[in-house]
Amino acid sequence: MNAPLVHPPTANAVPSSEGVTPVMAQFLAAKANQPDAIVFFRMGDFYELFFKDAEIASKALGITLTKRGKHQGEDIPMAGVPVHALDGYLARLIRQGFKAAICEQMEAPSEARKRGSKAVVHRDIVRVVTPGTLTEDSLLDARGANRLAAVSVRKGRAAVAVVELSAGSVDAVACSLEDLGATLASFRASEVLVPDRLFSEVVQALPQALAEPVGARARVERLYGVASLDGFGAFEEAEVSALGLIAAYLETTQAGKIPALSPPRRSGDSGFLAIDPATRLSLEIDRTQRGERDGSLLACIDRTVTSGGARALAERIARPLRDPAQINHGLDAVEWLLERRDLRRDLRDGLRASSDVARAVSRLVLGRGGPRDLAAIRTGLSIAEGIAGLFPPVREPLTGPPARLDRMTLSPDLGRLLVDLAEGLIAEPPHLARDGGFVAAGYRPELEDARRLRDDSRRVVADLEARAVAEAGVPFKIRHNAVLGYFLETSAKAAEPLLRPSGESPFIHRQTLANQVRFTTVELSELDAKISQAGYRALAIEGETFETWRATVQSLARPLQAVAEALAELDAHAALAEWAEEVGGVRPAIDDTTCFEITAGRHPVVEAAVKAQGDPYTPNDCRLDGSGAACARLSIVTGPNMAGKSTFLRQNALLVVLAQAGAFVPAKAMRLGVVDRLFSRVGAGDDLARGRSTFMTEMVETAAILTQATDRSFVVLDEIGRGTATYDGLAIAWAVAEALHDRNRARTLFATHYHELAGLETRLAHVCNLSMAAREWNGDLVFLHEARPGAADRSYGVQVAKLAGVPAAVVNRAREVLDRLEGEKAAAISLDDLPLFAMAEPAPPPRSSAVEDALPAGDRPA
Repeated sequence: MNAPLVHPPTANAVPSSEGVTPVMAQFLAAKANQPDAIVFFRMGDFYELFFKDAEIASKALGITLTKRGKHQGEDIPMAGVPVHALDGYLARLIRQGFKAAICEQMEAPSEARKRGSKAVVHRDIVRVVTPGTLTEDSLLDARGANRLAAVSVRKGRAAVAVVELSAGSVDAVACSLEDLGATLASFRASEVLVPDRLFSEVVQALPQALAEPVGARARVERLYGVASLDGFGAFEEAEVSALGLIAAYLETTQAGKIPALSPPRRSGDSGFLAIDPATRLSLEIDRTQRGERDGSLLACIDRTVTSGGARALAERIARPLRDPAQINHGLDAVEWLLERRDLRRDLRDGLRASSDVARAVSRLVLGRGGPRDLAAIRTGLSIAEGIAGLFPPVREPLTGPPARLDRMTLSPDLGRLLVDLAEGLIAEPPHLARDGGFVAAGYRPELEDARRLRDDSRRVVADLEARAVAEAGVPFKIRHNAVLGYFLETSAKAAEPLLRPSGESPFIHRQTLANQVRFTTVELSELDAKISQAGYRALAIEGETFETWRATVQSLARPLQAVAEALAELDAHAALAEWAEEVGGVRPAIDDTTCFEITAGRHPVVEAAVKAQGDPYTPNDCRLDGSGAACARLSIVTGPNMAGKSTFLRQNALLVVLAQAGAFVPAKAMRLGVVDRLFSRVGAGDDLARGRSTFMTEMVETAAILTQATDRSFVVLDEIGRGTATYDGLAIAWAVAEALHDRNRARTLFATHYHELAGLETRLAHVCNLSMAAREWNGDLVFLHEARPGAADRSYGVQVAKLAGVPAAVVNRAREVLDRLEGEKAAAISLDDLPLFAMAEPAPPPRSSAVEDALPAGDRPA
């Protein structure tokens, strides 16, 4: 479900309600309340759709379009889906970007008839289903977060607020405008809200008034039930505005129900490694360039055994940290578990039996949960209690087990809830509370009485009949009819003693027929009422029990969420330790320098694919230093196509992601000075929808790098300038390399087929050459996949063409042309003689204006 909201064609104006039936008037009122949603209107065992909604749903869902009645002389289009199949149809609609409003029957038809024979069952919208507000397991990816995001811009600052309604987590991030794209991309939201002045053509727009700080703050305070947000942190105006948009949207879509949300986690733009959307796509961090999870870095390293752990790991990889202390804290936990294989095995075995506590809590609080969600909480609490016992009781500050274990030590309230659910909830409860049958036998005596009457009424009646015969000495038979209910019947002759006046007789005369006389007793009358109501009473008692448990879960939502977070985090740590052991990973050394040192590094995804085919992977070293003190800050990487330049570039960028996510890395050693922004422009395609060619897309991405990269950034660039004329491309590549070296001063790997750029090693202070080794053998090209010092002597393009299966005649002709061109080039003018490639002169200082000259020296702008 983690796809951006794409707006489908909206329904037309709501039809007039003039002259319609009462039921159709109800539908039109619901539609007027949610004009941009498809309204599912409950009618008995079906949800019906009318007018334009029916036409849209018929096409989107492939359901039959029929007609029902007329409206203003025209047939009313109608379609419908069974109540039991709603979730499947909703999932298909949501994937196509539609919103759906669920209009439920709020009372039984029998209640409506009490108001009159023509009274209409009361209906109301109980929920608006949108891509970012899903909570049902059937609509969600268990291993992926489903987030609703809101964006706001105030006074030159931007903010992104994010809620995962299905798990109750809330984040607020204030950032600069230039980092807004990277911040939003890091959350991979399913739906994005903005004030209607911003980007309303591509995301869900809300009225600008909802983003005003005063009203927004009041809505957020109401959402959390607090008098002030100060206890949650000092939020910027833009953050309050974005949180207010989410609060307003939840009020509308959840029909007044207040979800269980954790306090908003506030993290500034300096807390996480900034990775823009183009870089995420290029590096295939959590999705491949085809949009699939398989083949991504996340899929490669994911060894989690719970759905919550999978989501926690995905968040770590999507939002690597920037603070060395926090990164090392995560690495400590992974290392501790890596060193304890037996404990890790027991831990993972325990976690496998766990459940998704966070999502179960969210559904129960929103009134959408059932007995199985209670069972999930019971399982989760039991697992947490058992896992806490696996770890040493005394935690040493430096060498102890991972933190947050204290959250798995159950409080007295959680302990009581676990005991109640263990005693009162059957092992495998039904999905819906209304079905009953989920309260364990013996948990509530009155429920046992009701069940016994419901299930064993014949035996209970026979027992009472036997006691009546013994007490009266009369051959009674207990009968039943619709008028009298249960009664005692005997022959007229046998009844004669009972018809004589007697104040002590428990038998009450009810009816005399020709040959039989009928009696009742107080006990039989009560039994009659109990038996007729036993089934309803049993369901009512179970419903009351469920509501008691649900209310308890609601009151304990935050500690339950804390347990869920602790289980998920522990699973993520253990999964990273498991993966590190599998691949022979090493702990990276993280510090505040600008160094980047890799010894025998390996691309995690490519290595896995290569080894799956039974082939070895060739590791490579890489050294960069932003200061230029220990080694070059920019490496020019040359070599033939297919030799591994792109893999080498992506490999080193992905090792940055892994290291700052608190994971071990596939290498013999790694030292990393934390990176603030990661940029990758490796491979490019066109963007026809936005009118951009491949070259234009490349230039836009390059411009973003040059304007945003800092001396703490890490940049990988592949074949800049290849999409235009040779000298134009060479000129652009040369200028970009100079800018990255001189102005941005970022650690950079710069792959190119312009071998002339190798000359930068002698022209710029902190540049070195690397080449991907290849050899010709008996006329064929052999790739060694080794990054070696020095520039490549040639590109071997013709040899690669031969490997690709280009016809021999074409390959031979290409060799002839290449030999001729290289001969002419040898006699051509030297590169040093071209003014284009002379070292760029520094720009002259800007001239001051007359106004600036008139200011005192201390007041002039710097």
